[in-house]
Amino acid sequence: MAQSLGNNARTPEPVETNKSIRKQADFSTLQVFQEMESYRSVTELMGIHNPFFQQIEGRAGPTVSIDGRDYINFSSYDYLGLNGLNEVAEAAKQAIDQYGTSVSASRPTAGNRLIHRELEAKLADLYQADDALVFVSGHSTNVSTIGDLLGPKDLVLYDALSHNSIIVGTKLSGATRKSFLHNDLADLENHLQKSRHQYERVLIVVEGLYSMDGDISDLSGLIDIKSRFGAWLMVDEAHSLGVLGARGQGIFEQAGVDPRQVDIWMGTLSKTLCGCGGYIAGNRVLIEILKYQASGFMYSVGMPAPVAAASMRALELMQQLPERVKRLHSNGKLFLKTARQAGLDTGNSQGFSVVPVIIGDSLRTVKICNLLMDKGIFTIPVTYPAVPMQQARIRFFITSEHSAEKIIYTIEALAALLKELEDQSFGLSEMLGE
Repeated sequence: MAQSLGNNARTPEPVETNKSIRKQADFSTLQVFQEMESYRSVTELMGIHNPFFQQIEGRAGPTVSIDGRDYINFSSYDYLGLNGLNEVAEAAKQAIDQYGTSVSASRPTAGNRLIHRELEAKLADLYQADDALVFVSGHSTNVSTIGDLLGPKDLVLYDALSHNSIIVGTKLSGATRKSFLHNDLADLENHLQKSRHQYERVLIVVEGLYSMDGDISDLSGLIDIKSRFGAWLMVDEAHSLGVLGARGQGIFEQAGVDPRQVDIWMGTLSKTLCGCGGYIAGNRVLIEILKYQASGFMYSVGMPAPVAAASMRALELMQQLPERVKRLHSNGKLFLKTARQAGLDTGNSQGFSVVPVIIGDSLRTVKICNLLMDKGIFTIPVTYPAVPMQQARIRFFITSEHSAEKIIYTIEALAALLKELEDQSFGLSEMLGE
């Protein structure tokens, strides 16, 4: 019997649990962990090393230091090489002196800082929009904007190769969600013709530049479709700001269209703009709604002032240094041309800042990344399920600061490794079910 403890309190009776129930509380029983362990065992057996979570020493630019050795770096998004400039670092340092390292609470709670509104004004100016709003996370920018703007009576149509954050946002919204074939406007229009009348509001979501494939959207065609069907158009500029257009202003400059024809501009601050977080630019009503309804803004801490300051200075420099954009375009074209001449499969890449080399087998892809490191080249593989089966690839992120010599050396090294390994079977299909 339980012993009386006063105030009629009793010690809880022991709960009898059998072994199978207790085992369910063990994280190692989760299927995802078991799959990870299976993959790890196979790679260890084959002498393939885990290429992820490398310990980077210092700043990652066109070269990077890992364990005391310098590598040519194709794994960072610093497309215009602004992250290493003194002007960007000084802006962040001055913001620390003025505001500290954290704003300590959400902006509705702790209040705006002037640096937030200055950054948002410059982003709004870029898109000729009424206003903009910055979020502390790029992923949650998409999730909470889509998730909190749409509802069960609405429809979200997104490109089949859309980023995870877009898909998660559509699920959160409760709206009907459908993907259309990648960059296939005829398929998008077919969806709208069949079902537009069934929904109150429709959101079309695309990316400016697709980070897995390196191709871009047909913005003019999308604007035409969204106008005819009374839909909203949202464009994710995470990888296209600083990259597309003669001045790096993004896909609207590349396409030669008025940015005010797009309803929702989304982007991130972590690539060209050397910071962290995301933004939405659009009309006054949209931004006002998000300020009070977007969960990723309302219930997250405000962006640290030094991050906002660094991103604002990087945006200014992007606009002041079009020669860096020109250099990036030249490097991207050189990489793509050289890769194709070497017989490498670059898929649909258009040679801007992202060029994939499609290998196929996941283990072969990881092995080649290991061997590239032996040759002083740092790259990261993208394998199933991040891409479809037998579509594993190495993504190369090109910047304005890569030299032509290092680009050519990298392609030659990769082509030689592929030829060397072309007759070797890695047996991933049999071992892991790919």
